[in-house]
Amino acid sequence: MEIERINENTVKFYISYMDIEDRGFEREEIWYNRERSEQLFWQMMDEVNYKEGFNVEGPLWIQVQALEKGLEIIVTNANISKNGESIQLSEEDGNTSGFSVNKNIENMLEEKFGKTNELDDETTEEEGNEELEAANLWIIVKFKDFEDVIQLSHYFENFEGSAEETLYHFDNAYYLYLEFSQDLLDENAQEDIISQVFEFGKDSELTVHLLEEYGKRIFEENTFEQVRKYFPAKA
Repeated sequence: MEIERINENTVKFYISYMDIEDRGFEREEIWYNRERSEQLFWQMMDEVNYKEGFNVEGPLWIQVQALEKGLEIIVTNANISKNGESIQLSEEDGNTSGFSVNKNIENMLEEKFGKTNELDDETTEEEGNEELEAANLWIIVKFKDFEDVIQLSHYFENFEGSAEETLYHFDNAYYLYLEFSQDLLDENAQEDIISQVFEFGKDSELTVHLLEEYGKRIFEENTFEQVRKYFPAKA
């Protein structure tokens, strides 16, 4: 993703469709799935904040332009008038849409590209919804001390195969990426495991893409098993 700081309140960035897919998103998802489109947007904003120190404060105004190979996005912290009301930025003509962040990303995409109830001529809406619902649940957990990771690994001694486990080190903390398999665990089991994991760490708003690019991967898979191997339980 290419980022350009325009001024104190405005940043412009470009993301290709290939980069979007590398982040685990299908191009159709950003048009038809509100949750996934918002997830992509805030993932990009996390990276912009990390690289440029662009903090999100108050209302935002966003302009999106669809290019041949990707999206160009301009994000501006809205100015505040004397009476406390945000000043609406002017929208440009053509392919660019401006909108407040208080308006969800799905609405912006609908305004820009139009909305259709058909995902594909050969795919029914019901089939499309089934595909979206099949996405695996994932979380990222932050640990200040590696000892907490060790304790968690021994707590889940019989956890192998239930989820993808990747451990990162970033900014003087440890981050565990957990992606659950819906084929192996139902929603109740996933929620039960998550509540137990949060007894050892806390939920993080960082994205796995940011961790992959700027963090250090310690264990790519089977994190719990490998931690127990190198740090066995004390007799």
